Amino acid sequence: MARDKYISVKKNVSGFSFANLGLFTGFADGIYNAVYSLVILDIFRSSSMVGIYVALYSAFCLVVGLFANEIFRRFSKVRVFYFVMLMLAVCYAMMSFSILPRTFIILDYTSGIAAVLVGMLIPLFMSDFSRNIGMARLNARYHLWLNIGALFAPMVAVAIADYFGTNRSAFFASAIIYLAGWGMFKYFGIVQQDKKIKPVNPRRTFRALWKNAMHFFATPGMLRAYLVNFGYYSLRALRVLYVPIMVVEAGFTKDTLGWVLTLGIIPYLLLSETMGKLAKQYGNKLWLVLGFLSFAGLATIATVATGYPLLVIFIAWQISGALMESVHDLLFFDTAKKADQTKFYGVFRTSANLPSVVVPALAAGVISVFGTTSAVWGISAVIGILATIVLLAEKR
Repeated sequence: MARDKYISVKKNVSGFSFANLGLFTGFADGIYNAVYSLVILDIFRSSSMVGIYVALYSAFCLVVGLFANEIFRRFSKVRVFYFVMLMLAVCYAMMSFSILPRTFIILDYTSGIAAVLVGMLIPLFMSDFSRNIGMARLNARYHLWLNIGALFAPMVAVAIADYFGTNRSAFFASAIIYLAGWGMFKYFGIVQQDKKIKPVNPRRTFRALWKNAMHFFATPGMLRAYLVNFGYYSLRALRVLYVPIMVVEAGFTKDTLGWVLTLGIIPYLLLSETMGKLAKQYGNKLWLVLGFLSFAGLATIATVATGYPLLVIFIAWQISGALMESVHDLLFFDTAKKADQTKFYGVFRTSANLPSVVVPALAAGVISVFGTTSAVWGISAVIGILATIVLLAEKR
């Protein structure tokens, strides 16, 4: 697939313009994630069932990611982005009301399609408009805005949930924020030529998906990039899913949960821009190794820690995450050719969704065997060590 061409765009639009969209997605997703696992827990009444549900949901998102290349082949990225941002706003608004569990699940899956495509399109737009800026700087700026947006999100989510008496009411704020992000993207004035829609041949489509996946993994450096990204998102999936549950299970209030999540954003804010410069000066591997190993060590302690020391760990290991956040996907952008990035990114992006299939299902099994939610942090320790081994192994 050739690199996308743009008919028109405002003169002041650059890769930084798309990186700035992180303010909207970070704020909206931060509110959503702060209460998401608690909403699912309200529906299923079991922390192990939360893991199973999220695994099934993430399997669906994984399939969406695989089909993304076919979507981009048939529709312009600009048109797709307009549509999926509006889809997120509408679905989150509807999910905020007191609806039947099955209706919530249908909307959750529908919004999952949009969330996957938004998460893929912003970095691709950044790459298309990177010019001489470089993806390291753009990634750092993007994650800086993500974290600024996410800083107050947990407190906002908790305040809204307390005021309206239901966790899901916070989703309406996410809907409004995504609508604002849609408006900012429209301000960029980007126009792409619409692609001619051809009849879909399912057999040919699946064959193209398979060939693209095989080509991706046969390309030198792509397997390593995939496994490292898989490790990063595996740790993130466990943290996002089980930290809120464990704080509540430990007897702390939702206000305490809000402070834990908010304080955990500070290391990301302090290190986002710095990591972009350090990665350029010293490379990516050093920071990834430090991040994975320190996370593994803290996760090991978390399996036995209780009370306030556990809360300290939940905040402290965000430093480990901050070391990796701006560099975890640079192995892909540094290795893949520009002309191949849109074609390969759908396959690569499954490394962000697949952990949410494998890890929650694994966590559900571990919780069932050991009878305690804290056992999931043992999984984090193992993943951190294995990811380090991949990084230090011979490049392939």
